Formats: sequence, structure tokens, C-alpha cells
Amino acid sequence: MSGITTDIQEIKIAHSPDSDDAFMFYGLATNKVRVPGYKFTHVLTDIETLNQRAIHDPYYDVTAISFHAYPYLQKDYAIMACGGSVGDGYGPMIVAPKKYTLDDVKKLRIAVPGTLTTAYLSLKLFAPEVETVTVPFDEIIPAVVAGQYDAGLIIHEGQLTYQTNGLHKILDMGQWWRDQTGLPLPLGGNAIRRSLGAETMRITTQALRDSIQHALDNRAEALEYAMQFARDLDTTLANRFVGMYVNERTLNYGNDGRQAIEQLLQMGFDRGVIPVESHVDFVE
Repeated sequence: MSGITTDIQEIKIAHSPDSDDAFMFYGLATNKVRVPGYKFTHVLTDIETLNQRAIHDPYYDVTAISFHAYPYLQKDYAIMACGGSVGDGYGPMIVAPKKYTLDDVKKLRIAVPGTLTTAYLSLKLFAPEVETVTVPFDEIIPAVVAGQYDAGLIIHEGQLTYQTNGLHKILDMGQWWRDQTGLPLPLGGNAIRRSLGAETMRITTQALRDSIQHALDNRAEALEYAMQFARDLDTTLANRFVGMYVNERTLNYGNDGRQAIEQLLQMGFDRGVIPVESHVDFVE
């Protein structure tokens, strides 16, 4: 009597080693959320590396991306309708050792976390001629404190810790974007490889939504898991940071969230920051 074999499809997932991403993927990473016939494996890499990989070597089945990067990789990937990080009146910040006016900002040399990040796109929409230098995101605050750059454009947990380093907030890009458009600022999302086919794309997207819901429903356990990625944050700050970027909008962007993604990318194209026009499609 021959044995019965069951084909298991492996889904390779890549995301940032950050407390909010870890919280989001807690259910899948710990097998609390399972999908019959599927196995999910995880790779953790910084967001700018993931952006570049998705553009030049679309290897991962699901990858975290900056929305700024989407037009460059839209041929190979679609946007999952869940899993986004959206700043509702808050987002990346320009910080500096001394206070500057907004007119001053346009004359500064600013350390940025990567030219494909949404933080960079929003900065270039605000100040097209500003001089920028790419610095790994977790080295920006120390470099600015050391006087290597006039200011830094900070993402991730630095948004909650910059003051402990004696830095001043010059501009919150999420607030600036809301003032300009009345919309939230969509920072990053999860993209899924089109070659998986419609059914696998749908099942995988639902698995991610289930993972997010599991984390929200089991917050203490998910936060404990995420703490291993919470650079320089205590539990209280980590909980606050996770709440900023994993919430109801992470389950569903909402109409204004989807509009914001399209408007951000269209504005980037219209103003010459992005050379490729985007056609955003979502996998439900």
C-alpha cells in the first residue's frame, strides 16, 4: 500500500526586523495561524534592501515594501489589501540638533533612510531641491548627533526616541501630508508576487489578515514576541509604536487609505520624483 503524499506550498515572506512588522506577522511566524497546504517561511531585512530586491530580483513571494517603491515593481507584484503601515496625521520626521524653520530645511544636508522609502518621497514632495545622503535608518540619529549631517529623516522607532538624544522635531511628514491633502500618509505595505496565481495570492492575503487579527486579539502575547525587535523601546513605548502602525487600517486601508496611496504615487509622478506612472491594484 503506497503512502499518501500531500504537496505543501512554501510561501517566502520578507519583512523588516521591526516591532510593528513582527507584531503583524506574529500569528504566521509562530504557527498560531495555519493554512492547510501552505508553509510560511520568514526572512528579516531592512526596508530599503527589500525595496531593491523586489525591483531587481523578485524572489520573495510576499515582501514588505515602501509605497514609493511600488511603481518600480508593479510588473511583478500587487498590493495586499491588508498589512499596511499608515500614518494618520503622523509619520517620518525631520529632526535636528537645533531648531530650524521650514524654509531652512530646504538648505540643509539631510540623512535619509533610502531613496525608495516613502519618507524620502514625502521629503522630496515638500522640498524638491533638498540635499540628501543615504544612511542606514538605525544610524541616522547617531550620525546627526555627531554632527555629520544637519538633520535626519527618521523612521521606525526613532520617531519615539529622538528627544532622548537631544534632537528637535522640525517637521512631521505625516502631518504635512495631511495638511496638504486631508489624507493619511501610507508608508509601507506588503506586496505579493503575481506569478503565484490568483488563488494562492488570495489565500496568502487572507492568511496575513488572519495573522494581524490574531495579534490584535492576543495583544500581550504578540507584543511580547515583538519586543525582541523593539530597538531601544521599553514595553510601554513598544506598545505605543505598534499601536501607531498596526491597527484597524492594517486590516483594511479604508477608502481614504486607498485614495492616499494612489494620490501619493500620482503626485510623485506628476512632480517628477517618480519616473514611472503607477497602476495600483489590490489583492483582497
